Amino acid sequence: MTEEGNRPGLAVIIVGTDPASQVYVRNKCKDCEEIGVYSEEYALPAETSQDELCSLIDRLNDDSKISGILVQLPLPKHLDEKAVINKINPTKDVDAFHPSNVGKIMIGDYDFLPCTPAGVMELIAKSGTQVEGKKCVVVGRSNIVGKPQAMLLLHKNGTVTICHSRTKDLAQECREADILVAAVGKAKLITGDMVKPGATVIDVGMNRDENGKLCGDVDFESVKNVAGAITPVPGGVGPMTRAILMKNTVHAAEIN
Repeated sequence: MTEEGNRPGLAVIIVGTDPASQVYVRNKCKDCEEIGVYSEEYALPAETSQDELCSLIDRLNDDSKISGILVQLPLPKHLDEKAVINKINPTKDVDAFHPSNVGKIMIGDYDFLPCTPAGVMELIAKSGTQVEGKKCVVVGRSNIVGKPQAMLLLHKNGTVTICHSRTKDLAQECREADILVAAVGKAKLITGDMVKPGATVIDVGMNRDENGKLCGDVDFESVKNVAGAITPVPGGVGPMTRAILMKNTVHAAEIN
């Protein structure tokens, strides 16, 4: 694509100094370098105004060098995340958070898939697990992971249950799952006695345990001997999320 004069380009915007976001942005820029994607990083101060952020997005929407725009979430409290996402040109929305992209995912006719749920689907496929006809349980209902994850499993003909903080008997729901996706942000919430023997368990969580060590939503030690397949934290879903971002950026260059 570079030789044909259509080199993919990614602009990453980070507002403030959230350490986890900074690490993620650094990794994204490294990924771009590794595969030959042009990248620009905008590290804005925490006090950046809504107008300043939106005018930067307007400029990037019009920049032919930039095929994909990513605004690192969460944003500082005074900024309107919804308005910022809506400002991104849907054909440059490589996170697939714009309402028009969300709608396309719902009906199964999309340009981009959100990076984390699409990465989860890739992991499930590569594990050799068939989704069709399987009981799939997604723990978490966020717009970023839980809801789109459920739709992607449904598109693959899974029978999908979404669990959340008001679910009556979470342990029982999880025990019925052939495929269990944990995306709720609570350290070691899913334990071995909550998992069906042989189930495929995907851990989207990124938390700190009581010793300050990185861990997921799944208690890996107690689940690994029960599950048929399980992802680690770190090193499981995270790298896949970044890989899908690169895939989306390349596709954005193809359609823009």
